[in-house]
Amino acid sequence: MSSLPNEIPPFKLTKKVTTTSGVSKFVDIVNDTLFTDKKVVIFGLPGAFTPTCSEQQLPGFEKLYLEFREWGIDDIYCFTVNDTFVCTKWAEDLGLINVKVIPDGSAEFTIKMGMDVRKDNIGFGIRSWRYAAVYDNGVLEKAFVEEGFSDNLDGDPYEASTPENVLAYVKQPPVGKHIDLAFSDTTDVKETFQ
Repeated sequence: MSSLPNEIPPFKLTKKVTTTSGVSKFVDIVNDTLFTDKKVVIFGLPGAFTPTCSEQQLPGFEKLYLEFREWGIDDIYCFTVNDTFVCTKWAEDLGLINVKVIPDGSAEFTIKMGMDVRKDNIGFGIRSWRYAAVYDNGVLEKAFVEEGFSDNLDGDPYEASTPENVLAYVKQPPVGKHIDLAFSDTTDVKETFQ
């Protein structure tokens, strides 16, 4: 099984955007833009317009987006090894408003994350293994990587990286330090930190 890096590696991706004045242009997306001073959920999936990605995972994150925000998540990003035009059309078809679909057309981000797999058995070439993760200021907090990481796998595992599993983690109370207070015979208080 592959694992995600502890820190988001430097990357630069390109996306075509249309401004509010109707001008279309290509813009660079870099790690600082997406991750600095933010707590985010990211997820990678095999591809736009594929069944599980289009019917369950991406729509599920969109549906729960506001609940993620209530629990301290600043944004949710979907990384897919597809070009910017495919990503834009996919987001439009799904009626996305909140989740940002990030085109990783050359698989640069996916490879740096260690999530690249071959799917030549179904004619896809290089794609992303299915995963989700919580990153706080670019540092990994929790990973949800599907079992069976391998090239040309028959099937499409989808259990660990569901929006519901990620949200359940986000809703857990923070774990702090335990403080034992020991009272002496006087009124002084002695603290022991663990």
